Amino acid sequence: MFKNPRRVFLLIILLTIGLAAIDLPENFRIQRVLFGKKIDVTINPPEINVNALNIHIKKQFKTHLGLDLKGGTHIVLNTDMTQIPPAERNDALESSRQVIDRRVNFFGVAEPVVQTAKSGDTYRIIVELPGVTDVESAVALIGQTASLEFREFRDPAAATGAALIFPSLSNTASVHITGKDLKSAKLDFGSDTGAPQVALEFTAGGTVKFASATARLINKQLAIFLDDQPLTWPRVNTAITDGRAVITGGFTVEQAKNLSLQLAAGALPVPVKVVEKRTVGASLGAMSVTKSVRAGFIGLAIVAIFMIAQYGRLGLLADLALIVYGLATFALFRLIPITLTLPGIAGFILSIGMAVDSNILIFERYKEELRRGKPAGIAMEQAFGKAWDSIRDANITTILTAIILYNPGNWQFLPSSGMVRGFALTLFLGVIVGLFTGIVVTRTFVRVLYKEKV
Repeated sequence: MFKNPRRVFLLIILLTIGLAAIDLPENFRIQRVLFGKKIDVTINPPEINVNALNIHIKKQFKTHLGLDLKGGTHIVLNTDMTQIPPAERNDALESSRQVIDRRVNFFGVAEPVVQTAKSGDTYRIIVELPGVTDVESAVALIGQTASLEFREFRDPAAATGAALIFPSLSNTASVHITGKDLKSAKLDFGSDTGAPQVALEFTAGGTVKFASATARLINKQLAIFLDDQPLTWPRVNTAITDGRAVITGGFTVEQAKNLSLQLAAGALPVPVKVVEKRTVGASLGAMSVTKSVRAGFIGLAIVAIFMIAQYGRLGLLADLALIVYGLATFALFRLIPITLTLPGIAGFILSIGMAVDSNILIFERYKEELRRGKPAGIAMEQAFGKAWDSIRDANITTILTAIILYNPGNWQFLPSSGMVRGFALTLFLGVIVGLFTGIVVTRTFVRVLYKEKV
């Protein structure tokens, strides 16, 4: 990789340009008068929208802010444990939390908080959705008790007009297929038309039931109900025996996504009831956010000045590498995406300090090699090689700490707070990117731009 530093340098420049484009502020307006002409341009980050060869990719690069920075929706669900034995209530609560968490993920919210709360005989699930301000839509999508059932029309010949437009329990009968028989439901696109549709996959038992029902209902409607309310009533065109089916019907992408969410949610282990729903304002306020960002920039400026004062041109190159680091890390936040909270910003700033730390270790090693009388070029190469062990070990310990704080296994004896996880995730990504910029980017800059001096 390092055999042709100039080629690597060119790749880094191109990468930096791409990262800068992804990091562009949203709705950034430029109003200027240039050569007598008024310029009024609004700049936004690029978007990816691919719809060809059965490949459907749509990606917007924007910054997601958490409840403390942007506000969002706060929902509290109370579970009804009257039919659950006391010894099984904790498991039922955790299973319900997992179902709700799955719904939230389908809802498309980055870094949501879904946690349980117990007080005496009260078992609750608390949901926080950053950036979601439509409380009623959120409740409609994640607050359903999700009693899913497939039903046929009692009199298919009469299933026309109003009866077909809005099926009800009275004119339909159960085919004994419920949400427990459904393995998955997801947004898909037709291979011929490219139109949005919902792809279903049934369990082994559900496959047998669905095959029997569809064989009997060819050219008839099969209604799908959620909590006794009709979701959709697609027409059965052929018997389906492999447990895989699609629901079509002129859906928009959003309609198909919402339908797949409602179908995939399945049945909750216990009934739930929404006891609190409200829109949460940004707890820190715009002024606090501005001060936090300002403090971060001041800190970075001090670090940059220190590096130049201490190491001269090498320090300047380290600062340039630090700019690449910042662009790359922020671009990752948008690509994944990650919802930024104040603890998350703290993790990002902490990782910046560690990225600079790598350069300091390398440059101090370089000074040591020079004092031993080695030529500057050899001294620099050996400095990178010898400093790597220390850099690697220091960063591995931080990475392990970040993984423990993030708690990917949701272990009860480790932190599970969304704020703590936000800090851990930004720290983890920052350290990984810092390793790349500290070793690859800084080394390439030194080889190409510092060559005459070494």
